[in-house]
Amino acid sequence: MDLIKHYINQSITIAANNLRLNNQQIEVVALLKQTISKSENLSDDLINMKKLTELSMLAIRLNEIYNSLSQNQIDFLKISDQFKEHSRYLIKDLGHMLDITTPASYKNAIEKLNNTIVFPKEEIKVDLSKRISMEDPFIKSETEEIKEKIIFSEDVENDDDDIIQKFEPTILGPIKPLDNLLKRISNNEIDYEELIKFAHIMDENASLSRKVGFEILSEMHRIISKALTLIKNRELMPGKEVIENLRACLIVIVAVVRGKDVDINNYLNKAEDFGNKIATIISKESI
Repeated sequence: MDLIKHYINQSITIAANNLRLNNQQIEVVALLKQTISKSENLSDDLINMKKLTELSMLAIRLNEIYNSLSQNQIDFLKISDQFKEHSRYLIKDLGHMLDITTPASYKNAIEKLNNTIVFPKEEIKVDLSKRISMEDPFIKSETEEIKEKIIFSEDVENDDDDIIQKFEPTILGPIKPLDNLLKRISNNEIDYEELIKFAHIMDENASLSRKVGFEILSEMHRIISKALTLIKNRELMPGKEVIENLRACLIVIVAVVRGKDVDINNYLNKAEDFGNKIATIISKESI
């Protein structure tokens, strides 16, 4: 992620921490940050976001921040004060957006934005059977309710009914055993076969979560899977901080799936920071 994207996402995080958010709103914040992270042309995307009712006020503010960073020379002696100011200004607009936006409506808004960017004005016939599979540059979201409605989302095909019905037990089933494994690891009792097994399970559940449109759950599972693999390969030392970060990912998963109306911002932020550290380790290993 480039500096401006990182700056804007951190500003959003600070602003969100000043709001009392429920799980649904936390999900929208995370999806917003992921949209920014994956944007290929943030300047154009922010301009187009201003045309969307749900995002217009926030997009105007974000665009102002983007312009101040990209068009002016950064004064590193004053950057901290500037960051605090930008974060403070975001609170009201972010709060307004979260009050009128659900994960489902956010998805619809981003799909409109996606269509605006991808397709030209003239009508084009597309043969979907020959369409090349590629990662959507914007984020898939979940439906309005954190748990119940996500599994009945219109984005899920009827052929997947059996998978959907088993979604909650499939996701929650490995949580307690994995938590017990982390406790044993804390006591220097490392079972490498167990690490391999749970890394595989978490990777599968990451794919399942993405399949039903649960991007947050997918990311939490993927972080855990990669971390366990690094521990197994002895590329990551399972110290107290690492274990706490892994448990933060587990807490987010349980809270979101069970629809707990509790503030999990701190856990989500900790998990996201840990995910960035894991990505850094993996990128260094690939060099």
